[in-house]
Amino acid sequence: MKAYALILLGFFLLSGSAAAQELKPYQGGAAPALALADLNGKRHDLQDYRGQVVMVQFWATYCAPCIKEMPSVERLKAKLAGRPFAILGVNMGESDKEVREFLAKIKVDFNILLDPDAQAIAAWKVFVAPSTFLVDVHGNVRYTLQGGAQWDAPEMLQTIDGLLAEAR
Repeated sequence: MKAYALILLGFFLLSGSAAAQELKPYQGGAAPALALADLNGKRHDLQDYRGQVVMVQFWATYCAPCIKEMPSVERLKAKLAGRPFAILGVNMGESDKEVREFLAKIKVDFNILLDPDAQAIAAWKVFVAPSTFLVDVHGNVRYTLQGGAQWDAPEMLQTIDGLLAEAR
């Protein structure tokens, strides 16, 4: 419960901030480990995505900015179809049932992973929902964003295109 309180506090602190919409360069280097199961029980390990740009997005069903940005994440996925780009949407500690009920209303076609013990939240030092990390083809976190965003906006596409150019 303590993790949820920190996440909610962070959300309220950032929710009105225009700066929450900007990708920030990340100086932390290699991405923390991430190996979680999706809703069908298939395990996804971030290391298996080497050679691709990966958006790792931590979200929750109770998070209004998460819900608001999901359609733009889905449009981003469609715009980058056929390119070495993947999205891993990591749910922040909710039950399988809660996530399935939410996804019955909000349709998405990217990988939704479950973090029931909040181990990934801790490893990635996530305190705000949503929190998004862009991981390059070498497995390094290059950009981060805390708070909601319009992911199919031209400036977001330009940044991701720059990372995708490194895959060639």
